[in-house]
Amino acid sequence: MIRLVVVENPKRWPFEIEGAEVVSARAYLVDRKYSELRRAAVFNMCRRYGYQTVGYYVSLLAAARGHRPLPSVETLQALTSTPLIRIASVELDELIQKSLSHLRSEEFRLSIYFGRNVAQRYDRLSRALFNQFPAPFLVCRFTWEDDRWLLAGIRPGAAAEIPDGHREFVLERAKAYFLRPARQEPKTHAYRFDLAVLWSPDDPQPPSNEKAIKKFVKAANRHGIGVDVIGPEDLGRVAEFDALFIRQTTQVNHVTYRFASRAAAQGLVVIDDPVSIVRCTNKVYQAELFDRHQIPCPRTLVVHEANVEEVAGVVGLPCVLKKPDGAFSSGVVKVSTREELQAGLEELFRQSELVVAQEYMPSSFDWRIGVLDGRALFACRYHMAKGHWQIAQRVDGDTRYGRVEAVELETVPPRVLDVGVRAASLMGEGLYGVDLKEVDGRVVVMEVNDNPNLDAGNEDGVLKDALYDELAAWFLARLDRRGRDRRGA
Repeated sequence: MIRLVVVENPKRWPFEIEGAEVVSARAYLVDRKYSELRRAAVFNMCRRYGYQTVGYYVSLLAAARGHRPLPSVETLQALTSTPLIRIASVELDELIQKSLSHLRSEEFRLSIYFGRNVAQRYDRLSRALFNQFPAPFLVCRFTWEDDRWLLAGIRPGAAAEIPDGHREFVLERAKAYFLRPARQEPKTHAYRFDLAVLWSPDDPQPPSNEKAIKKFVKAANRHGIGVDVIGPEDLGRVAEFDALFIRQTTQVNHVTYRFASRAAAQGLVVIDDPVSIVRCTNKVYQAELFDRHQIPCPRTLVVHEANVEEVAGVVGLPCVLKKPDGAFSSGVVKVSTREELQAGLEELFRQSELVVAQEYMPSSFDWRIGVLDGRALFACRYHMAKGHWQIAQRVDGDTRYGRVEAVELETVPPRVLDVGVRAASLMGEGLYGVDLKEVDGRVVVMEVNDNPNLDAGNEDGVLKDALYDELAAWFLARLDRRGRDRRGA
């Protein structure tokens, strides 16, 4: 990919970076050779970024040309929004207080160069602010008010503001950012699109194991898509890619949702999209949705403090109580007596205003139907953990899982497939894992999961590498369609 450093006056640009072309803002805006480029990363280092200034138009036209501007217009607008800066100050409050606790002044300014500061003690704070407001050079102003540090302002910086003592460091950071090796591949291999996979080996319960990630990377490459595996610290890099595949456990109040939201806002093709995350990570939402669309489910009651006495009569005992946003069988408790019911609800009410109560439906396994873009992709039987009523059992901090048995779609009862696909289609057009039970002739949906497990050796047990090819083909089709839509075809 071509890397362009766009400045108002190239003669005043103080750095020479191999592999990065320095271009005047005027040339970038009016020279046809730049408008005709199909793949370019644009590092906008103009002095002025205000609305309808030259810096504003560099980022705006870069987006229109399908280039990848840093900063984007969305970031430029966010930097002028006092409410958004206040929100960032609140979200990062603990890190701000910890990072600046040694200071004894009334005001502090922090210069951030490609997510880093010359003082290592500010690295975490610099990275966090860069992730919130991705721009090559940021100047942040903090003030001491009411016995705590507040982020009072943040703006893009210009090359002319870089102190002489910082220039060597800035050059190192610029080289590292512009020219970092994107992926392990022959340098002569050019891909049509770039996709980021958000995955971390430190995730305690990753939805894909490392072998599955490697298989997906190879499949994407076969479809003309280059892949970078990125981590939670790389939120500021989202704009560099055409697509994002989230392979970390998703939650609304979590960095995964921020990744999805930023990717969707910047026009990337993304799994899981932010709407799917909201819908799939809340069991209260699903209970209401399934009832409205007549999706068969266990007897269910959304419980609040005023209807506690109705639980036993509506869903019966024993029953299962669920925290709305629990995952991997966490936040789920089985109760058999009214005393256990009361105690279980009291505990869950400390965490959520609403709790889901469902009839207890014992079975030796749950069906998992993987659905992609409204059609069944794979099927598994998730067997219960040995001696337990769930597929996962937590014992002394460890988690034991039941056996995963991949099966051919043709062998799955048609009713299971039909109900599973219908339930997933209510969530969106991405990738979902639908959990169902088949008990006494009833087929019921337990829940629909975004970010379903795709582990090599489990879910791909029937399709093998074809599973990853199907996913790669979905991304390619969406990317091609996005390109046609942008061209007005």
